[in-house]
Amino acid sequence: MSAATIYTDRLILIPFTLATTRFLLAGDTSILNEIGLQITANWPDQEAIETLPKILRNLELVQEPTGFESWMIVLKSKKTVIGDAGFKGRPNAEGEVDIGYAIIEQEHKKGYGMEAAKALTDWAFQQPEVRAVTAKCLISNTASARILEKLGLQKTNRDDEMIHWSVIKPNQHKLVAPTI
Repeated sequence: MSAATIYTDRLILIPFTLATTRFLLAGDTSILNEIGLQITANWPDQEAIETLPKILRNLELVQEPTGFESWMIVLKSKKTVIGDAGFKGRPNAEGEVDIGYAIIEQEHKKGYGMEAAKALTDWAFQQPEVRAVTAKCLISNTASARILEKLGLQKTNRDDEMIHWSVIKPNQHKLVAPTI
């Protein structure tokens, strides 16, 4: 399965490829022009640069994007990358995929994180092997917590640093072992 581009009202979500990731890791953003995007000084930001090696490792496992890796978040109106979002790999044995997202600071508080996360959650729930979407966010990251709550994720656990979240696919029920 190869991932297709996702379009929302204001965004385009483009799957990272091995080539794109390798160019960006090498500090070469010219690949963005080659795929029809505008280069800006704002992306990749430090958070994206730190995430690129993880994206590369996930893509090397599958060779081409399946959709369960990372996506560039592109602002339709300017054709510029404003962040990245995606999953940390294929669904686990329980059918769960873990979502994450990051928007550059200049574009915070405009609803782009919510729009991208909703599009990817909707995409995930269209995949037959996905039963639930999970996420983690720092306790101090109230903006991310608001997005996850708006998406319908419920808090499932909390430790000293992180809140863990989950939402079950609509019309899907968790299997519960009968009590004896």
